[in-house]
Amino acid sequence: MKFVIKSFTELTTKELYQILQLRAAVFVVEQDCVYLDTDFKDLKALHIIGFKNNSLVAYARIFKPEDYFKNASIGRVVVKKEYRKLGIGNKLIQTAICTIKNTFKVHVITISAQLYLLSFYEKNNFKKVSNVYLEDGIPHIKMTCLL
Repeated sequence: MKFVIKSFTELTTKELYQILQLRAAVFVVEQDCVYLDTDFKDLKALHIIGFKNNSLVAYARIFKPEDYFKNASIGRVVVKKEYRKLGIGNKLIQTAICTIKNTFKVHVITISAQLYLLSFYEKNNFKKVSNVYLEDGIPHIKMTCLL
């Protein structure tokens, strides 16, 4: 598993297409959620792209403080369906946490997590800090991680 971290302007057209395809396949088609994925926040984010055998299989975007939440943040965390349950999600989140810590020099990360992934994020040192709320029709919970 190889992770690459790029700003929006560093992404190739092919990489951007693969990212948008993976996000649409999971968040729109698999989760049956109609929402506008292209939210212009990609322009501010750092993009963590996970490749296995030269194929994009995992992705997340990270933000410095104030670009999404008050604290640094991780979002659009996704692993291609056939690569789940292999530990790639944990490696992706740990890469995101380390990148935030080393790049932004902060000590708190805030995320808006899909509720069904609560235990996944708890295993990665996140704690819930809100009640359940709907985001794009899907139950979410705000969580933080102290670094």
